[in-house]
Amino acid sequence: MPVNERFGLDDVDRAILEHLQRDGRTAVAELARQVNLSASATADRVRRLSDAGVITGYSVTVDPESVGYSVTAFVRLAYPSGNYKPFNDLVTATPEVIEAHHVTGADCFIIKVLARSMRDLERITGRLATLGGITTSVVYSSPVPSRHITPA
Repeated sequence: MPVNERFGLDDVDRAILEHLQRDGRTAVAELARQVNLSASATADRVRRLSDAGVITGYSVTVDPESVGYSVTAFVRLAYPSGNYKPFNDLVTATPEVIEAHHVTGADCFIIKVLARSMRDLERITGRLATLGGITTSVVYSSPVPSRHITPA
């Protein structure tokens, strides 16, 4: 199924997505109880949602500060070239870049960066600045750090 094609979700599918986004480690038997289906029917639904590309994976959320990253920043990059290979190569080689979005407007990319310190952020942004003009915004706090997706 093409990624952009809308997948028809019913109320049970929506409930499955809600529960799995809250806890992706929920066992099928427990998930089945929560959505009032048999375990086999629930497993089939989860498999169908995965096969259709609605569920794209499972992950663990890690607190950046607990693993040494005390600074979060967003870097806007005005990239002057249509050749994105140097950009892709640099962000691939920079593990502190945890998100990169190609956007409209004066800037071409918005990049989320984690750094160990302000000096470390300076090093990372210095590397990104070799590609074009940058503007950096340091995050004070994140009142909405992540939100579950509710199907439209």
